[in-house]
Amino acid sequence: MGVEVYLIFNGNCREAAEFYAEAFKTDKPVIQTFGEAHNDPNFEMPEEVKNLVMHTRLNIAGSRVMFSDNYPGQPFVVGNNVTVAVTSDDEEYLRNSFEALKEGGVVTMELQETFWTKAYGALKDKFGVEWQFNHEVAEG
Repeated sequence: MGVEVYLIFNGNCREAAEFYAEAFKTDKPVIQTFGEAHNDPNFEMPEEVKNLVMHTRLNIAGSRVMFSDNYPGQPFVVGNNVTVAVTSDDEEYLRNSFEALKEGGVVTMELQETFWTKAYGALKDKFGVEWQFNHEVAEG
């Protein structure tokens, strides 16, 4: 667990992740699309979103780098498409850190349970840094 880089792309995440996998001679990325992850019958996902990458990751030089496409309609600015992802199996630590960073910042998504974790949230802190928090239970 730790602090990781999360790169956001504007519809070309699959191409970028495959390019980086080849460039860094690492395993081909396992890609999860928004359409594959979608399971809410009350929300109709637009067709153009279904094949966009919701999440993938690569191991580059011993570090995990995560990737996603920007969800259409969300602001996207090249140069601001990098977030810091805090991943921990200590849920209390995540919650306390999230609460501290949201003071004076803007919450994109409150820390909450999702289909993949007990606690996920995102915010921009008062200095303009984008953060994601993800509870991840150690495998084993």
